[in-house]
Amino acid sequence: MIVISAKNLTKEYYGSNVILDGVSFHINKGDRVGIIGINGAGKTTLLKMLTGELDAEEGDCFTSADLRIGYLKQDSGFDSQKTVIEEVNAIFEHFPEMEEEMHQLLDKGDCNSLERYEQIRERYERMGGYQYQSEIRGILSSMAFDESMYNKKISSLSGGEKTRLALAVLLLEKPDILMLDEPTNHLDIGTLKWLEQYLKSYKGTMIIVSHDRYFLNETVTRIFEIENRKLNIYEGNYNFYAVERRNRREAELRKYEKQQKEVERQKEIIRRFKEHGTEHLTKRAASREKWLEHQEMLERPDGDHKKMKIAFHQNFQSGNDVLFAEDLSKSFGYGLNRVELFRGVSIDIKRGERVCIVGDNGIGKTTLIKMLMGELVAATGRIKVGHNVQFGYYDQGQLLLNDSYTVIEELQDAYHLYSEGELRNILGRFLFRGEDVFKEVGSLSGGERARLSLLKLMMSGANTLILDEPTNHLDIESKEIFEEALLDFPGTCIIVSHDRYFLNRIPTRIMELTSQGMVNYLGRYDYYVEKKQELIHSAKQYVAGLSKNNAKADRGDESNFANLSPAEQRKIQKEKEAEERRLKRKKEALEAEISRLESEIGEIEAEMCKPAVMSNHQKLAELAEGLDFRKVELDKNYEEWLELQG
Repeated sequence: MIVISAKNLTKEYYGSNVILDGVSFHINKGDRVGIIGINGAGKTTLLKMLTGELDAEEGDCFTSADLRIGYLKQDSGFDSQKTVIEEVNAIFEHFPEMEEEMHQLLDKGDCNSLERYEQIRERYERMGGYQYQSEIRGILSSMAFDESMYNKKISSLSGGEKTRLALAVLLLEKPDILMLDEPTNHLDIGTLKWLEQYLKSYKGTMIIVSHDRYFLNETVTRIFEIENRKLNIYEGNYNFYAVERRNRREAELRKYEKQQKEVERQKEIIRRFKEHGTEHLTKRAASREKWLEHQEMLERPDGDHKKMKIAFHQNFQSGNDVLFAEDLSKSFGYGLNRVELFRGVSIDIKRGERVCIVGDNGIGKTTLIKMLMGELVAATGRIKVGHNVQFGYYDQGQLLLNDSYTVIEELQDAYHLYSEGELRNILGRFLFRGEDVFKEVGSLSGGERARLSLLKLMMSGANTLILDEPTNHLDIESKEIFEEALLDFPGTCIIVSHDRYFLNRIPTRIMELTSQGMVNYLGRYDYYVEKKQELIHSAKQYVAGLSKNNAKADRGDESNFANLSPAEQRKIQKEKEAEERRLKRKKEALEAEISRLESEIGEIEAEMCKPAVMSNHQKLAELAEGLDFRKVELDKNYEEWLELQG
């Protein structure tokens, strides 16, 4: 069943800038479509045309009228003084109304009322009334909203939090057609994996605009590529597209080159005919010229599409030991507002390594790399930078750029020995051409700012690149060019990233930052996932084994125990006693931590009630942040304590 169809769609801006030209396709019920293309190709424009938000200059677009469309925009669109939970509950406002009606009917108690009650109850159950509250908690939790955030005003959320909330709301609404524009922005690896699993079981139709190649591989079965104002369709996931696209390009190039060779051959024949000057040969030359004029000439593949050209080089080589760190820790705030990010972090990085750092959002990855560069001071531990190490830093927010400069002024300020002509040539390699070099940096798109930051990094000649989420604003093509440049770079790379496709190509090892230290995995992303699962499985088996042995001992399995030698009996008894002591110490530690947290929560709440504090919004916000953190920690400790009780 076709749910969306488009025929000869054409869209242009300002009367001459054609974005889409004669695009046609259809989408069937249950299709999972990924839309890809370079920045500015028209991906978001196409989504807005499908939703009716934009009109086409030419062509027709049909969407089934009886199907509900859910659209996640890059801008979440929230402009509300509601709280997080109020925004979510608004989706299910019909359930409380039904519940109230059922209560009233039960109170009446007559036959007609009870019959009406049963009808409503069946509809309530069928619509999911008995599980919607747990579904809300589950999806909000998966989108990194714990209960301490439920009463936060939406106006106080960060851009990333608003995007995650918009996605949570959309998933709870369960539309028939799900349209997602860059849904993986602001999600860490754990949340990405959850979202992939959720979408795999989603029963509706999905259309996803994304630059996340790993995510596309896991979630879509068709690829729509927008290139040179046209739409190319590939019936498979991203890996299929990558192979098939290369095959198509090679076939198109062979066809183009064959035609060009034939054209040159015909031109040479025409030239020779004309040289002889006879009437007969002149007519034949004219005939061939006419034939050439009527040929449909093929365009060279990617002929009108310029690619970024990037190559990192180092001005000089560093020593073999690049970075060594031992027992690093970092915390923020003081007293009741003190929050520890991590402790016990040790690092040893050698020349030529490409190390990728992963970890949960908020664990302190950016903080750690700033500590390694000397921009932040560690609370404990020491850092040693090796001989001749020169850092080049890419910050994910491009905050090192001066928004008031033009593009060319940004380079002139950093590299004043270059002439304007030389800088314009270099900028051209990064797709800043013509008047683009005079754009103000503050007016650039995310992708343009990323390219400018990478250009400055390339020109630095640093031998140790420290990159914080470098692929966030790059389109797929730019990512691939950037990755090739990193693979060819002879120096050292330390990279924070959650781009799993990138993590499967670039690192020589992965380091996972946790609150308790750094864990090394000597491979790329798939290896990291496999080894991490093995560690988790081994830990579960170990715990299960202990539980099994303890259960046997508790049941007094005398027949087996009696058959053991005295030495074996003593060994089992000692293991049991040691495990009991360990559990006891763990419980006591948890109880002490719970008591401390409860005491601090009480102190903070009392502090927040003081008139002087209540009128100081900045102080109140600081205390609220510390309070939220401790409540989350308290819940975790209670859960762990209850598990030990069981």
